[in-house]
Order: sequence, then C-alpha cells, then structure tokens
Amino acid sequence: MRVVSGIQPTGNLHLGNYLGAIRNWVRMQDELSEGSECLFFLADMHAISMPHDPAELRRGTIEMAAALIACGIDPTRSILFNQAQVPQHAELQWLLTGTARMGWLNRMTQWKDKAGKNREGASVALFAYPVLQAADVLLYQATHVPVGEDQKQHLELARDIAQKFNNDFASEEKPVFTLPDPFIPPAAARIMSLRDGSAKMSKSDPSEMSRINLIDDADTIMKKVKKAKTDPDPLPDNVEALEGRPEALNLVTIYCALTESAPEAVLAEQAGKGFGAFKPLLGEALVETLAPISSRFRALLDDREAIDAALARGAALARERAAPTLSATYEALGLVRG
Repeated sequence: MRVVSGIQPTGNLHLGNYLGAIRNWVRMQDELSEGSECLFFLADMHAISMPHDPAELRRGTIEMAAALIACGIDPTRSILFNQAQVPQHAELQWLLTGTARMGWLNRMTQWKDKAGKNREGASVALFAYPVLQAADVLLYQATHVPVGEDQKQHLELARDIAQKFNNDFASEEKPVFTLPDPFIPPAAARIMSLRDGSAKMSKSDPSEMSRINLIDDADTIMKKVKKAKTDPDPLPDNVEALEGRPEALNLVTIYCALTESAPEAVLAEQAGKGFGAFKPLLGEALVETLAPISSRFRALLDDREAIDAALARGAALARERAAPTLSATYEALGLVRG
C-alpha cells in the first residue's frame, strides 16, 4: 500500500485542516503495515496556477512543513517534500497532457469555480491543474489517495488518464500506471466556520474569528470560542434535534472530534445546558490538543536548517521512487532519451 497526498502551502493550518485531513495523515503513517509507505507533499507548484507573492510562497512552504511535522508527520517514517524539489512532477504532467482531453478538463468543477466568468484571462496552469494532480499520484504508483468530497472528481480524472494511457501505450499484462483508489478516512470531521455554520472553516475567510489557527495561543482560542456564533436554545439530548442548528452542530462536532467521543454520549451528558457552560469545555479541549502543536511549531521555525534538511531528504527519496515510472512513461511513448 502506498498512500500519496498533498496540501497547498498557502498560509497557516487551521483546525479544519487538522481534524479533516492532517490528523488522519498521522494515523495512516502510524498504522500502515510493514512494506507500506506514505508520501506527503507541499503542493508549491500548484500554487503558481493563481496570482501569488513569491516571498509569501517561500515562507508558506517552510511554515507548512513545520506545521505538518508539529502535527505528527515524522519525516523519518513518511516521505515529506515539496514539489519544486522533485521536477518529475512537472515532467510527467507534460507527458500526460497528450492523454488528457480538453473536454475532461472543461468539466472540472474547480476550474469553473476558480476561473469564474473570466476564463479567457485564467492561466493555462489553472486549466491544466488537474493533470498535475494526476501526475502527483501516478508518478509514485499510488494505491490509495485520501480524498474529501471536493477532490473525488480529481481522483476520477487521474484514474481516467491512467486507464487511457495504459490502453493506448501499454499492455494489459504490463500497465505503466496503477489506478489509485480513494481512501475515505473513517472519522474525517467536517469543520465549519465559527461565524457561519453553513460554510467550511477556511483560511481565505477575511474574519480571523471564523477559524481556530493551529498556532493560536490559549487566550486567543478561548476568546474565539467564547465569541463563536450559537443560538439561544440549550443542547438537546439527541443528534437529530440539532438539525436546523448548524452552529450548535458545528461546536458539538468539534468537541466530539477533539475528545474522540460519540455525539450521542456528549449530548446525553450536556443535554439541557446552554452554550455558556459548553463553550468553556470546548475551549479547554482545544487548548489541550493544540498547545503541544503550537509549541513544537514555533520551535521548528527557529530551526530552519532542520526543516530544510527534512524536505531535502524527503525529496531525494521521492525522486528515487519517481524515476522508474517516469522512465517507463518515456519508453511507452517512444521518446528517445540519452
């Protein structure tokens, strides 16, 4: 089993990133059987598909690496790297653009959302973004890719590209690419904004009060929880009664994810209590979980050499694993290399 997943280095991680993805990355790393491995990468090459500040991208890449390590990704047990240090990603993307089809890319929801009405003014990189995503996982013969609802379409495209390439240029007995399967984490919490229970927690939200950043200190966390939007009704004794109460459901979901408790058990214990009593419990659980991460993160940022060394080591291992697939792709296409 080979698991491959990436994250864009665009600003600090927040609670939604941690509970929705990163914590499950750590669990996969810790629970994989012998002979299996995880590759986690910082998608800095994806980041240039949209307008960006080069200095912010460099800083974000280092900060994101530090944050992942602080959350529990161990560079000695998983392969952690940034794309820019593994040029085979871009190389394979170009080779796959001969197989990908305009119609497939035109149907991608993310392309429509990000390009908006100004498609003529969008970058070619944004349009071809899903082909690079396909290269990211096919390059390593990934067997499983952790995906949320918003990434299922991209993995389906990767499978379509791999299948067509194998059909066109390889034999059934000796395919060039493995078709990766989606890995749906069993307990991936969907964390919503603290200001709007119908919107996902996001680092692009202009309000700092909408999210809990992993580097927030205890006072900031307690302040944000105290000011989190709720409703005047007390907590019910069952999950069904939270329907139509998105903010209440969100806070209960966060508490359950942090304490790894069943919602039914939490509501049975808190039934009839107001948020004035529940919010301090939630704040304490957040501080207990995030304080060690924040402390480790800050220590890592003071040791830039250690971060650089971890990324360089991971990139070397990634290049080593990428080489056979890239060579097989060139050969299958009939390209002559020296």
